[in-house]
Amino acid sequence: MKIRKSLLIIFIAALAADILTKLAIKANVGYMESIPVIDGFFNIVYVLNPGAAFGFLRGMDDSYRQIFFIVITAAAIIGIFVLMTREKRRWAATAYVLVLAGAAGNLIDRVHTGLVVDFLDFQIGPSYHWPAFNVADICITTGIAMLIIDVIFFSKRVKEEKK
Repeated sequence: MKIRKSLLIIFIAALAADILTKLAIKANVGYMESIPVIDGFFNIVYVLNPGAAFGFLRGMDDSYRQIFFIVITAAAIIGIFVLMTREKRRWAATAYVLVLAGAAGNLIDRVHTGLVVDFLDFQIGPSYHWPAFNVADICITTGIAMLIIDVIFFSKRVKEEKK
């Protein structure tokens, strides 16, 4: 029961961080405005992303894209939730919760406006500019990285211990 409570706290904290940062950006930064934080490296921006993480599929027709992303994200949330509830190891369960919170945060945007608020903007000099992203994207990326680490380093050990 203890692990479940901590997972719920992580989920709520990550989702709240995503929602609150997006609300703060919408309230304090003009659309398409860029505020330099570290000149030539990091800016706060307010952009609306019609695609998935880091602008993926942003060129797809609007009506199909919104339905596609809502259906795919809802299905992914259900699948991730099932995997998370079956997971007994804290590391992997936490990874699933982060992915779940990130997917839920971006789904809320998609259902509400059809677009996702992105605001973290990194660049290296004038030639390399990473697509803007948000806290939900960080949660998803971190959760997936944790799952990859789990597969590479921990899953093998767990299987050996069961033998």
